[in-house]
Amino acid sequence: MFYPQMQLLNSTDTEKPTNITKFILTGFRNLQELQILLFFLFLLIYMITLAGNILIVMLVIKEKHLHTPMYFFLGNFSCIETCYSSTILPKALISLQTGDRSISFQLCFVQHYFFASLGAVECYLLSVMSYDRYLAICHPLHYTIQMSGRFCVQLVGGSFLSGFLAISITITLVSNLAFCGPNEINHFFCDVFPLIELSCSDTHLLKILIYLISFLFTIPPFLLTLISYGCIITAILKISSSSGRQKAFSTCSSHLIVVTIFYGTITIVYILPNTDTLRNLNKVFSVFYAVLTPMINPLVYSLRNNEVKRALRKHIYQLFVNLIIINKTSYV
Repeated sequence: MFYPQMQLLNSTDTEKPTNITKFILTGFRNLQELQILLFFLFLLIYMITLAGNILIVMLVIKEKHLHTPMYFFLGNFSCIETCYSSTILPKALISLQTGDRSISFQLCFVQHYFFASLGAVECYLLSVMSYDRYLAICHPLHYTIQMSGRFCVQLVGGSFLSGFLAISITITLVSNLAFCGPNEINHFFCDVFPLIELSCSDTHLLKILIYLISFLFTIPPFLLTLISYGCIITAILKISSSSGRQKAFSTCSSHLIVVTIFYGTITIVYILPNTDTLRNLNKVFSVFYAVLTPMINPLVYSLRNNEVKRALRKHIYQLFVNLIIINKTSYV
C-alpha cells in the first residue's frame, strides 16, 4: 500500500541497498564512570514498575468492589505500562551491564514498533479514562447505563486498534528507507527520528508524513482529555460545599497527575529543536516519559486512591495471617 510512495521518497537512492545489519545505541556512553550506578538505578526502577503495575492488575482482578469501569481501565493501563517499560529497559540494562550497545536491524524496528504502539495506546486510554471521570462527575445518573461492560471493552479495544494502526503506518514508511551507514543511534532505544537521521534516503517528505500521521492520531485523544477535564473542573467549581468539591476532585486528581506528567514530558521531547546542544537534554526527558512515568503511575494511583489502599491492606493482612498459620502448623 505504501511501497509506491516510498519508491518516490527513495527515487534518488533506489540503487542503494540497506547494508546495515545492526545499529549501535550510544545511550549514556559519555557517562562511563556512572555505568554501574545507572545499571542499578534502572534495575530498581524496572523492578518497582513491574511490581507496582502487576500488583494493581491483580487487585483489580481479585477484588469484586474494584470491578467498575474506572478500575477496569486502570487495570488495562497498568498492563500497558508493564509492557511499555519492558520493550526498552531489558535491552538498556544488558547494555549497561555488558557494554554491548548493538541491536540487530530487525530487533530495532520491532522495539520501536511495540514501544511507540503502546505509547499511542496509552494516549487513547488516558482520554478514555478522562471521559469516564467526566461521565461519573458531570452525568452521574446516566453513568451506569452509558458505561456498560460492553462499551468499556469496546473503548479499550478501540484504543489498542488505533494505537497499533497509527504506528503500523509509520513503521511501514520508515522500514522502506535505505540505510547505508553510519549506524550509531544517539539514544538509549530505537526512536523514530534518530532512526530516520541515519537513512541515506531523502527523508524530508517522510518527516512531514510522520508529523501529519502523529497529529491525526494523537491530537484527538489529547483534545478529548482537555475537554473532559475542562468540563470536570467547571462542574466541581459549581458544587456549593467544600467537602463535596474535595470529594469530587479526589476521584480524578490521580488521573490528572498522570496525564500532566505523561503529556508534559513527551511534549518537551518532541518539540525541542533537534540540535547538538539539546540532544542530551532530549535524552534526559526521554528517560522521564519512557522509564520513570511507568514507575510513577502505580504509586500515584495506589497512594492517592482509598479503595486501592484498602484492597492492598486487606491482602497484606491476609498474607500476614497465612504466614502465621503456616509457621504454627510447621512447629506442630
